[in-house]
Amino acid sequence: MERTKRIISGLLIAFAGAILAIFLYAKLVDRPQVVVRENSPLLLANNMAPESPQAQLPDLTMAAEKSVHAVVHVKVQMKEEQGDMEDNPLYDFFFGPGNRQRHRQQQPQYRMAEGSGVIISPDGYIVTNNHVVDESVNLQVITNDGHEYKAKVIGRDPNTDIALIKIEGNNLPYLTWGNSDALKLGEWVLAVGNPFNLTSTVTAGIVSAKSRSLNIIQGQKLPLESFIQTDAAVNPGNSGGALVDSRGNLVGINTAIASQTGSYTGYAFAVPSLIAKKVVDDIAKFGRVQRAILGVMIRDVNDSIAKANKMENFQGVYVNATTSGGSAERAGIKKGDLIISINGIKVNSSQQLIETIWKYSPGIDINVTIRRNGQLKDVKVSLKGDTSISPGPKIEMSAIGAEFGPLSNRDADRLQIDHGVQITNLSKGKLKDAGIRKGFIITDINKQPVSSKEDVDDILGKSNSKKPVLIEGVYPNGEWAYYIIKPE
Repeated sequence: MERTKRIISGLLIAFAGAILAIFLYAKLVDRPQVVVRENSPLLLANNMAPESPQAQLPDLTMAAEKSVHAVVHVKVQMKEEQGDMEDNPLYDFFFGPGNRQRHRQQQPQYRMAEGSGVIISPDGYIVTNNHVVDESVNLQVITNDGHEYKAKVIGRDPNTDIALIKIEGNNLPYLTWGNSDALKLGEWVLAVGNPFNLTSTVTAGIVSAKSRSLNIIQGQKLPLESFIQTDAAVNPGNSGGALVDSRGNLVGINTAIASQTGSYTGYAFAVPSLIAKKVVDDIAKFGRVQRAILGVMIRDVNDSIAKANKMENFQGVYVNATTSGGSAERAGIKKGDLIISINGIKVNSSQQLIETIWKYSPGIDINVTIRRNGQLKDVKVSLKGDTSISPGPKIEMSAIGAEFGPLSNRDADRLQIDHGVQITNLSKGKLKDAGIRKGFIITDINKQPVSSKEDVDDILGKSNSKKPVLIEGVYPNGEWAYYIIKPE
């Protein structure tokens, strides 16, 4: 009996426990639960950021593949001058030979330098920096596929640090010119070149600024500095290489870095493509650059100028003075005017105005919008040119008085030279008047290497007869000499 009671009690307790478990499950498990979670700022930003194709990084592989084959390695041989000023050929070059015919007798010493260049035509025209090829006596170009070419200088422009050289080739890969004016701040660009002798190097960055002036072009009458600033890594050896946009168009020629160490520290600068293109087009067509001059002295608009002209914003460039008889004065532009735009292109700094005018050639008519007494006015200006860089009268080849023959392999080996053209006959003319004797081997004219009669005709034919011409070379007996063709 007692055992039966214990069994019944156990069953009742188990039943009651089951009922209690069911009740608690219904109350607790079915109730909605609240979870508190702290979101990080990064997570919130990611959740809130809109999804946009513009937020994606651009694909630069096509631009890199296209440009790397058109950028070349330029190896430069330069002559190292020895001795004092009396033995330096530049002494004669600047002061004239006078009665002194003493020239340096010893074999010159050479050093090597390197840079980059950009092929801009399938037949081998290459744009590079002037400082890469300046003072060169021998140029060698190595393409991305390893082919080596001998190059010659077609022309140089120290005012913009741009030069045009040429190799003999066909169906070469080349880059097409892009519009540097269309570049926007923050736009992605690639720098392609050969830094530290590392060929075919590509780095990426953005356009950091435009129309930068660094005051690095020294000793020139009309230097033009209006660089594109980027943060694409550029180092020694990149000079003359390509700055390309995301489509692979050539928008600049890499030229300089801002660094206290000599290596890249975050700032790189390139000559805009529209400036470089005009330089090489002028060199190819005229032999030298044709530069238009507006004829104004200008300054940037500051607070006092803006207040005096009742301007709400700093706009335009202030005309501080005009050149007597210059283009601006003839068109009626006066001191105190504000130049707002050139052919519809707004200019808001002196450097922008200089760069814009520089893109035009002498003789071109442009429309200049000015603000005078608070009123806008359009003025037609016929641009004049700088006479110091105009083509000028050419040297007549009939006045040279010389016949030329090729450099023999025997003389090339014995004299350790790899280019030159020999004077085989000499009559009355400019070369004989300069003191040159028959048999002289001309290696360079105005620092441009010559290898044929055609090179001599080309360089002298483009030379201004009003300016001295420097001729360098060696006699068969090993005597090196330098001569000057005096200006008329």
